[in-house]
Amino acid sequence: MCNSAAELAVKAFSSEKQAAMEENMEEGQTTKGCFECCMKCLGGIPYASLIATILLYAGVALFCGCGHEALSGTVTILEKYFDVIRTAGDTIDAFTMIDIFKYVIYGVAAAFFVYGILLMVEGFFTTGAIKDLYGDFKITTCGRCVSAWFIMLTYIFMLAWLGVTAFTSLPVFMYFNIWTICQNTTVADETNLCLDLRQFGIVTLVEEKKICTRTENFLKLCESTELNMTFHLFIVALAGAGAAVIAMIHYLMVLSANWAYVKDACRMQKYEDIKSKEEQELHDIHSTRSKERLNAYT
Repeated sequence: MCNSAAELAVKAFSSEKQAAMEENMEEGQTTKGCFECCMKCLGGIPYASLIATILLYAGVALFCGCGHEALSGTVTILEKYFDVIRTAGDTIDAFTMIDIFKYVIYGVAAAFFVYGILLMVEGFFTTGAIKDLYGDFKITTCGRCVSAWFIMLTYIFMLAWLGVTAFTSLPVFMYFNIWTICQNTTVADETNLCLDLRQFGIVTLVEEKKICTRTENFLKLCESTELNMTFHLFIVALAGAGAAVIAMIHYLMVLSANWAYVKDACRMQKYEDIKSKEEQELHDIHSTRSKERLNAYT
């Protein structure tokens, strides 16, 4: 009886130990499965496209936000210190052009927000995660055309942002001249320097809108916060445009690499199809000859 009780106890302990080991193995497999799933998801993220998208959004945000506020500050300076008045009617003056530039900024912000999302989708489309889900054939046929289209479109946008960067440097140069004169007012006291808006094409040649270093408006302009703030906002907007150009170049490199990837995948797919077809033909020939030999022997 004692031996039977001992044997039962040993068996119960062994079964409990085995159940605990099985439970630990199941938990380990579950943990391993979650880890592999996470690593697979992280491996499917297009990091190069993600970095380019962040840089593009940062550049566009700086250009649009700071550019909009700088244009508003320019309107204040023209009205307050240069005594420029809005013309009534349909005449296109400096204020109308500034309003047009503001609407262009709104369109640029919305357009490149959508374009950044599209480029991120294209990056996900050509990663290994999508390849595992949909197979090589769908990636090579559709992804190759999508990559080629985005390469052409991104190249056009890069040239456009180069033009925007060059155009944004003009108000920076203009405000730098004004800011430099204000910083050297003690040297300019001996001479009478004037800032004429006709030199910058802001007003027509008939109008005479200028301020000189010895006038009260010029001293107020130099002491005001509008000049310093608007000047630095234009500098930040210029930096944002430059960041957008760098993002476009980064996108071109990423898209070119993706296009090369799908091109190689297409060639590999064709090679695999030809190879499998030849192997099937060899198998059919071998089967036919075996049947013929069997029939001849029979």
